[in-house]
Amino acid sequence: MTTTQMAAATKVPEVRDITRVERIGAHSHIRGLGLDDALQPRQVAQGLVGQLASRRAAGVILEMIKDGHIAGRAVLIAGQPGTGKTAIAMGIAQSLGQDTPFTALAGSEIFSLEMSKTEALSQAFRKAIGIRIKEETEIIEGEVVEIQIDRPATGTGTKVGKLTLKTTDMETIYDLGNKMIESLVKEKVQAGDVITIDKATGKISKLGRSFTRARDYDAMGAQTQFVQCPEGELQKRKEVVHTVSLQEIDVINSRTQGFLALFSGDTGEIKSEVREQINAKVYEWREEGKAEIIPGVLFIDEVHMLDMECFSFLNRALESDLSPVLIMATNRGITRIRGTNYQSPHGIPIDLLDRLLIIATSPYTEKETRQILKIRCEEEDVEMSEEAHTVLTRIGMETSLRYAIQLISTAGLVCRKRKGTEVQVEDIRRVYSLFLDETRSSQYMKEYQDSFLFNETQSLQMDTS
Repeated sequence: MTTTQMAAATKVPEVRDITRVERIGAHSHIRGLGLDDALQPRQVAQGLVGQLASRRAAGVILEMIKDGHIAGRAVLIAGQPGTGKTAIAMGIAQSLGQDTPFTALAGSEIFSLEMSKTEALSQAFRKAIGIRIKEETEIIEGEVVEIQIDRPATGTGTKVGKLTLKTTDMETIYDLGNKMIESLVKEKVQAGDVITIDKATGKISKLGRSFTRARDYDAMGAQTQFVQCPEGELQKRKEVVHTVSLQEIDVINSRTQGFLALFSGDTGEIKSEVREQINAKVYEWREEGKAEIIPGVLFIDEVHMLDMECFSFLNRALESDLSPVLIMATNRGITRIRGTNYQSPHGIPIDLLDRLLIIATSPYTEKETRQILKIRCEEEDVEMSEEAHTVLTRIGMETSLRYAIQLISTAGLVCRKRKGTEVQVEDIRRVYSLFLDETRSSQYMKEYQDSFLFNETQSLQMDTS
């Protein structure tokens, strides 16, 4: 082996695939609610652990949402911090899939937006309501036999070409303009592909490779999909379904730039007259069978941060026909309703609590905490010894589950710095000494409170007076 070949061989492991970057979030390991067909929760499934009664109750709500006929219902998930309230809501979102709208926001967001509180809630409600619009369009569907593109010899000027498409019954040659040639090149269409062309918009979609071309190449990617050659006529009518939210329709109809307003981000306040006209049109489409209303889910975390004005709006909005299923979460007990001197369970007025189906979450056991930490280790790609798992579980029980989860990635980094392959007890001890939990931080504040800036300022004011 030459020196050049040896250098090339040593550089191969350094090549990294940077085309896909994955971000690991607090709930990125959640894949669903972990229920079987009878809505019975499994102990550990789809990233969720324990909370069997809560997950079963959430499964009933999930089936209610999937039916799509029930709207205006409200659910409250209540429990101590770190008991999986948001995880259950994310499990519902994952189980619903792409067709059912799911909108999530925190209660504190309502007060930081540059619009009124009721307008922010109205927009959130309408984002969570989907409209499935059906329309018929003419398409050309067939297998590509040949593509001929003639480029000018000078290199400038318009390109022309011919596209030969066939079905099992017929074959036709189409003349191509510059725009269609660019679309074909962009989609990387080649002979043997089965494609559809929308006659109205000129959009080209690849359905897959024809089975007749399956043996053209020895090696193909795993994503290569083989389909049958279309039958019948090349030109046919097809029903196309578009799913949009009511909020998107509102923005398009209330802005001068129309559809482009969706990309500007600044939607602003929308007049009630516009919404009333859109609601009337949607009802008309539903009666004619052109559209279907899909009540989605609006999830409001930290719902105790809302005030009486917001709670009154929610009471009224839940009575509307165009209302999603509202899921709220809170970790408060009996506390003061924001903006008043009255106390109420969870900081929510009694008249709104009457409307809610309340799901309670309970603290995790030691066994469940250990299982959650193992799932998070797999998600964050951290190898950990059994002894380290035991120590981390004990830390999670004595401090909090969230604090223990935060130590996983930091311990993994310390392990890599010492050239280790598996996190050991020493790594856990190291990061435990570096980062304080809430209890040790409070103790530190009590011991050294006189040294902090506020106390110095206070003592200075006392001296000067």
